[in-house]
Amino acid sequence: MAGITPEEVRHVARLARLELTDEEVERYARQLGDILSAAARLGELDTEGVDPTFYPLPLQNVMRPDAVRPSMPREKVLANAPEPEQDMFRVPRIIEEG
Repeated sequence: MAGITPEEVRHVARLARLELTDEEVERYARQLGDILSAAARLGELDTEGVDPTFYPLPLQNVMRPDAVRPSMPREKVLANAPEPEQDMFRVPRIIEEG
């Protein structure tokens, strides 16, 4: 498979409005060529009977069963409240009286 030429890298860089040095152009051409070669090797594999997948690792549901459990004590919840009032949070008024 043909690699990526420095001219192709310069063309893509120009389209992306990237300014690359000659050294970067050469390096990216080499790296992109390596990537295309690796992809071409993958294309040679026999994947007959292999189901397509989007994730290399199996996904697991991380939800837990919904169960009733004791809540945090009210004193602990209000411990860092700036202005607790009658065992509740006091907050600034946000709705004007009409």
